Amino acid sequence: MGTSRDDYLDEVLIGGRERVSIVVVDYDPGWSARFEVLADVVRGSLGPRALSVEHIGSTSVPGLAAKPIIDMLVTVEDVGDEIAFVPALEAAGFVLRVREPAHRLFRTPQRDVHLHVFEGDRPEVRDYLDFRDWLRVNDADRALYALTKRRLARQEWSDMNYYADAKTDVVLEVLGRARAWRAAQTPAGQL
Repeated sequence: MGTSRDDYLDEVLIGGRERVSIVVVDYDPGWSARFEVLADVVRGSLGPRALSVEHIGSTSVPGLAAKPIIDMLVTVEDVGDEIAFVPALEAAGFVLRVREPAHRLFRTPQRDVHLHVFEGDRPEVRDYLDFRDWLRVNDADRALYALTKRRLARQEWSDMNYYADAKTDVVLEVLGRARAWRAAQTPAGQL
């Protein structure tokens, strides 16, 4: 990755870049129960300010190998209004890690949970949900994604963001099929 990516990460990461070893493990059916506990914590902390709380990422897809990190998607009315949600999430034990213009990312101190906060109308929200839902029903793309992650996990990464970046081509390929699938399932006028 070039310097411009490093500069961007240095701007948005709270605490700086971190060298990581990526570990991808077989699916654990306990991940969904862990998400439910965490979702209750988030809903209890934010109340109606949490417009939605979703389990996303690989741990939300039965049968998919994953990093053992629960990914959550929380939508709020205004990501820029940090007073409305940051103190409550921090009081619940989450640590603010990323501050991007349309996105905040929190994690647990143990680094086993990533909580993404967006406004509900952001395209990233629909992409996360389409990607998840497609992988839940499509064996071939689920296998392709697992293979990609396992291959990339064998490499050294100076930050987890570079590992995520390396998956981009496959993610976009799968997301294209997910979007087409979603469009075919959605009655006209309801996209």
